[in-house]
Amino acid sequence: MQPAIFFDPQLLLKAQGIKVVFFDVDGVLTDGGLLFSESGETLKRFNTLDGHGLKLLQKAGITPAVITGRDSQPLRKRLEALGITHAHFGTEDKRPAAEQTLQALGLEWSQAAAMGDDWPDLPMMRRAAFACAPVNAHVEVLAAAHHVTSKQGGFGAVRELCDLLLVASGRYVDLLDEYTR
Repeated sequence: MQPAIFFDPQLLLKAQGIKVVFFDVDGVLTDGGLLFSESGETLKRFNTLDGHGLKLLQKAGITPAVITGRDSQPLRKRLEALGITHAHFGTEDKRPAAEQTLQALGLEWSQAAAMGDDWPDLPMMRRAAFACAPVNAHVEVLAAAHHVTSKQGGFGAVRELCDLLLVASGRYVDLLDEYTR
């Protein structure tokens, strides 16, 4: 099957060799809105396309990791359902958390990508070999990104990055073939 997806070849070269991807949550894996129930529980909306992209990354040998300034039971349940085991919750200073994950995986910043939408994500994004931001990210984050997605956070931006990394790793076509046989 001939894939319909296309990314600029220069962008794909920049994204080669990525082994771990750090994701923010609010504004990246979600739309950034915070919904509260009457009892004060935080509710979050996740995109299933993003979730499948994260699973595909894992199948391709690329580790998704989550670093977020918040903590919630819905988020923990979603990450568990996706098989994401590298996660840091309630972390405002994200760089040390990312470095802890890199050390645990035996990787370097040169093998890392990061996706964020606001200032707390900049230290990770500036150190990572490949930085990505959703189109609705803060202007300073957009300026730091190697790639700005066409989709907004919580509406397929994560999947776009996952697809880009799968194409750059050479695994996209094989994984697509598994589903279309």
